[in-house]
Amino acid sequence: MATRRVLARLAAAYRAGGGTEVRFESVGGVDAARRIRAGEPFDLAVLASDAIDRLTAEGHLAAETRTDFARSQVAAAVRAGAARPDIGSEQALRAALLAPVRIGYSTGPSGDALLRLLERWGIAAEVRPRLVQAPPGVPVAKLLADGEVELGFQQLSELLDEPGIALLGTLPQGAAITTVFSAARCNASRHPEAVASLLAFLRSPQAAEVKRLCGMEPA
Repeated sequence: MATRRVLARLAAAYRAGGGTEVRFESVGGVDAARRIRAGEPFDLAVLASDAIDRLTAEGHLAAETRTDFARSQVAAAVRAGAARPDIGSEQALRAALLAPVRIGYSTGPSGDALLRLLERWGIAAEVRPRLVQAPPGVPVAKLLADGEVELGFQQLSELLDEPGIALLGTLPQGAAITTVFSAARCNASRHPEAVASLLAFLRSPQAAEVKRLCGMEPA
C-alpha cells in the first residue's frame, strides 16, 4: 500500500508519454504475496525488497528483472489538533513511545521494523499492551483520525496529505527506518517486453521526480 500513490502517478505519466496502458492494484503486502503464490496472472510485482526476494526464490518472479524501485522512510503522526510530542532525537522518540498513549502501526515492513526497534531499546514488553496493529490494507492514518490511537507510525508516503492527522516527521537519526521497495516481472506474465519497458521507465529521471513528490527517494 505504501507505493499506491506513486505507482498511480507513474502509470498516468507512462501512458501520457506513449507507454502501454498500465493498471496497478494496490493491496496489503501479505495479500499481494499470497495472490502471486496462488498463480494470479499479474505482470509485475512491486513489494518490499525482502518480499520480492522470497517470491523470487520460490520461483514466482523472474530474478533477472529485479529492480530496486524506491527508498521509503517511516514517519510518525498524531490526530489533527492533538499535542505534538517531540520525536527529534532517539531519546525524545523513546519517551514518546513510553508515554501512556495507544500506538498504531502497520502489518507491513514499517511495522516489523518498529517492533524490532522496541526490542532493541528493551521496552517492547512495556509498550506492547498499547500497540494497535492496523488490519491489512487499512492505513494507520485512519486509526489516528478515528481516535483509535494517539500516535501512529507508517511509511511517510502513506501519511502524506491524509485527512484528520498531523505529521510529526520521519524518525530521527539512530532510529530511522528505511524500506527499499523493489519490482520484478511475474513468471505468470504473458507480456515480458511490455514489462521490461515499464521497468525501464520506473528507473528513469522522470520517475525519480514523481517518487520524491510522493515522499520517497529513488533507490
